[in-house]
This record gives sequence, C-alpha cells and structure tokens, in this order.
Amino acid sequence: MPSVRLALTLSAALGLLAAAPAAPAAPAAPAEDGWSLAPAPGGGGGRPYVYAEGEPGTVMQDAVSVVNPDSGPLTVRLSGADDTADDGSPARSVPAGSGAWIGFARTTGGRRVAAHEVLVTVPGRTRADVPFSVTVPSGAAPGDHRAVIVASAGARSSAVRVRLRVTGPALSALTVEHVRVRAGRVTYELVNRGTTVLAPRLAVRADGVLGRVLDRAPHALPLQLPPGRRVRLTEPWPHQPALDAVDVTLTVTAAGGARGSASASARFVPWGTAAASTAGLLAAVGVAAVVRRRRRRPPEGDVDEQAHTEVELTGAGT
Repeated sequence: MPSVRLALTLSAALGLLAAAPAAPAAPAAPAEDGWSLAPAPGGGGGRPYVYAEGEPGTVMQDAVSVVNPDSGPLTVRLSGADDTADDGSPARSVPAGSGAWIGFARTTGGRRVAAHEVLVTVPGRTRADVPFSVTVPSGAAPGDHRAVIVASAGARSSAVRVRLRVTGPALSALTVEHVRVRAGRVTYELVNRGTTVLAPRLAVRADGVLGRVLDRAPHALPLQLPPGRRVRLTEPWPHQPALDAVDVTLTVTAAGGARGSASASARFVPWGTAAASTAGLLAAVGVAAVVRRRRRRPPEGDVDEQAHTEVELTGAGT
C-alpha cells in the first residue's frame, strides 16, 4: 500500500474531525450495536489497514473513520495500543511499543496537545473522520512495526491495524551474558544490541576433564527479541555429570550475521563422596596434630637441656 502522509501539523489536524453523511466508502469492522471503525477513505477506495513509512524522528498523519448509522449520538473512546496478536487484536495494557507512537489531538486548558486517547461524539447517521499522528522516536529501529487503533463504546470495541515501516540501515547484533550453571539447567541473558527483531538460535557445548559431555546442536528459541530488549532464559540440562569439572559454552546466532557467545565453569561433586572426603581429611588432620604434639614432648630428665636449646634457637633469630 502507498504511504499516506498528510502535510498537517498536529494542531491543524484537529480540523479533520469532520461530520459527513454516513457512507460505505471504507470496509469497516462493525460492532453488534451498528457502529463501525475503519481507516479513513483515501486513494479512491477502501483500505484494509493504515500504512505509514518514515525515518526515525518523523511525524506522520492519517485518520480513521467512525460511522454511526443510528439516529442518536454515539460517544467512543479512541486510543493507540500495541498489536501483540497475529489477528490484529490489541494488547490490553498501556502500550510499550509502537502503540505509544500514536497520538490524537485534544484540547486541554485551551491548548491543543497530543494525547494517547480521546473521546469523540459522533451525531446520528454520520461519519466522523478522526485525525491521529504517528511520532517515530529518533532511536526507533528500522523495519516493520505493528500497532492498532482501538475504538470502544460501552462493552463494544473495534480495532484498525496500523502497519508502520521505519526506514534506515538494519543492524543485526546480540550478546549472551550472565551464564550460570544450576542444578538441572543453565540460565543466561540474551540482549538484542542491533536494530532488527531477532529470531535467535542456541547451541550448547560442555567440555569436561575427560572430554565433551554435552553437544547440543543449534535450535530455535521460542521468542522474537525486539531491538534493545533483554531477556532471561533457561536451558534445561537434566543429565549433568556426577563427578566432573566442566566449561559450558552458549552460542546464539540469528539472521543477518548476529552472533554472541559466553561461557561459565562448574564443578560437580557427589555429596556422599564429598562428605567421605571431608571426614577423611579431618581425621588425617587430627592424627597429624597428635603425632606432632608427641614429637614435641621432651623426654624425662632432659627438660632443662630442651628448654635451653629452644631459648638458644629463639635468641639466634633475634
């Protein structure tokens, strides 16, 4: 779809909120009580979703249409949200991704400002075209981003998909950090250091004293890692050695040449063996102490000579 860029400032965009006779110009997603939400008509036909394209730091403008076919007025709440599902259904929490880029013109204290949500009252048998802006952050990662605009009235809601493309060079990079070997598992953190969404693959290797004890081929991790995100993961290792000293290495790769690797060391000692070794060591230390004390005990009749010798030795060191 061609990008839609209306050369309007946010304050001027408020003037696009127009009342017009209801018309079936755009395909809509009707709610059960009759009203519907759709991209505003443009380009000579209906649009299945809103598409916008721009560089980081730009502001793009577009509009959605709320159609009220009933005779009475309708008040709907419009807001931007993250698109977290393949079917376009919106997230129900405050947007943390591209949904937060969407703003609506609202008058507060006599000033027109950009707001995350706005209330719109649509007269009966009328279509209202509601303008909105998409402000791409200066640090936004190049590539495709998804969001939705949600309209809700009472218990009903409807959503319009917003497909955004941020232009710019793509960089694929990641790091593996904080590797720890635990009982039955290996924990680590994965950080996306690039500008593209990554689908990482993990390979695990563990080398012991007598050779390799684990060699797990690269396999896909069940996640999509957005740029700048850090995630803590766990890799199961149920059959760890009973007695060994190992070096565990994790290697993570992704499309675009991204590669990261990190290692950690671990020592495996059975509790029974450790307890027996400790007891044996304590016993050996005790025997050595007794023998030492007996060797230092002076024979009867030689007390003065032994004491004199000790004094001499001490004096020689001063």
